[in-house]
Amino acid sequence: MRLRLLLSFTLVVLVSVASVVFLTRQGAVSEVRTFMVRGGMADVANLVELLEEHYAQNGTWAGVQRLLRLPHGQGRGSQGAMMGTMMDQRLRVADSTGSVVADSATPPEFSTLTAAELEQAIPLQAGGKTAGYLLAEGGMTFSSSDEAFLIRRLNRAALIAGLVGGGLALLLSLLLAGRLLQPIRALTGLAGRMAQGDLSQRAQVQGTDELARLGRAFNEMASSLEQAQASRRAMTADIAHELRNPLSIQRAHLEALQDGIYPFTAENLEPVLQQNLLLTRLVEDLHTLALAEAGQLSLDLQPVDLTTLVQESLERFRPQADERDIRLEAELQPLPPLRVDPQRIEQILGNLLSNALRHTPDGGRVRVRLQPDCERVFVSVHDSGPGIPEEALEKIFERFYRADRARSRSQGGAGLGLSIARNLAQAHGGTLRAANHPQGGAVFTLELPAVGLE
Repeated sequence: MRLRLLLSFTLVVLVSVASVVFLTRQGAVSEVRTFMVRGGMADVANLVELLEEHYAQNGTWAGVQRLLRLPHGQGRGSQGAMMGTMMDQRLRVADSTGSVVADSATPPEFSTLTAAELEQAIPLQAGGKTAGYLLAEGGMTFSSSDEAFLIRRLNRAALIAGLVGGGLALLLSLLLAGRLLQPIRALTGLAGRMAQGDLSQRAQVQGTDELARLGRAFNEMASSLEQAQASRRAMTADIAHELRNPLSIQRAHLEALQDGIYPFTAENLEPVLQQNLLLTRLVEDLHTLALAEAGQLSLDLQPVDLTTLVQESLERFRPQADERDIRLEAELQPLPPLRVDPQRIEQILGNLLSNALRHTPDGGRVRVRLQPDCERVFVSVHDSGPGIPEEALEKIFERFYRADRARSRSQGGAGLGLSIARNLAQAHGGTLRAANHPQGGAVFTLELPAVGLE
């Protein structure tokens, strides 16, 4: 990773430096050539413009002598700048054939420029064509060799600047790469120790950048894995504990039958059958819960009259309620059919009613209320029992959890009913909540989406 970062930084630096050097070189060459060709000095450049304007306006070089520094000539406009002897220069203007038409020397010489002089002269443009030449001699003069020398110096300076800048950039990138990789190396070490089974590893997180968010995500993942491991161990212990009692009872009765302590009758086989049914129900509950939590629980969705389904569930528990003088009250509203799995909804209602009757004292009351909303349907089961301890509200839907640890399994079940009910509700796109009612007792609210409800 460090090598990749370093190579990436190096590539960026090299491309940047090469681009800067290339553009600087091209710009320097262009400017130097323009500077050389157009005369080098600002006054000479102004004179070139003045001469080109003169020819463009007159179409001839007649009268151009006055533009040079002669006893009777002046510069352009009101500046009064004498052009002739700038830095001891001699200025000569020739037409397109090379014949001199103006000379700042005293006395002027109207001859023809040689081929060498034409090469050094500044072309004067008019209408896109060369109308003449300006030859500046003496003072600050430049030759083609001077131009090449200057360009070489500029290229060397640009190259040295690029190398120094690139070296500094690479050094800085090396330091930054090491600093950036430090937290990643730390996370790699923590992940390695977690892979060996130590889930207590946590990263030191500072700041709010991407690496800090990565560290926080790592810590959250580690916490989730640690909780999952603890939950898995607890579940394994709970399952073993739940299986141990029925198996022990079955074994004791079977050994008693085998040893002749109990006669081999249907009555003595009844406890063995009951424990076998308990084990079967526990295995079925665990299987249902595993499918629901894995999202693989298949639902047989069909239009169902939820009001009728709730009434039928109440009637099944009415004999059990009558034995303990518990009133089953219903506040139901007729609803259009909903698309739900009737067996799974009936299983949820059965768990809720069974739980409510189990915690309601004799002579108490259990009220079931069905209330539709715009997009949801609410089914609440409110008992008149002691309610749910505050510390148990967040754990009431956990597997094998019992708020009353002293309650026996024959009275309190295996502690899977509410967990299965919530997962079945979530499989329908709904939820199941538990709370303490302001008037006392616990209230469980099943919330379902009003799919198919008009």
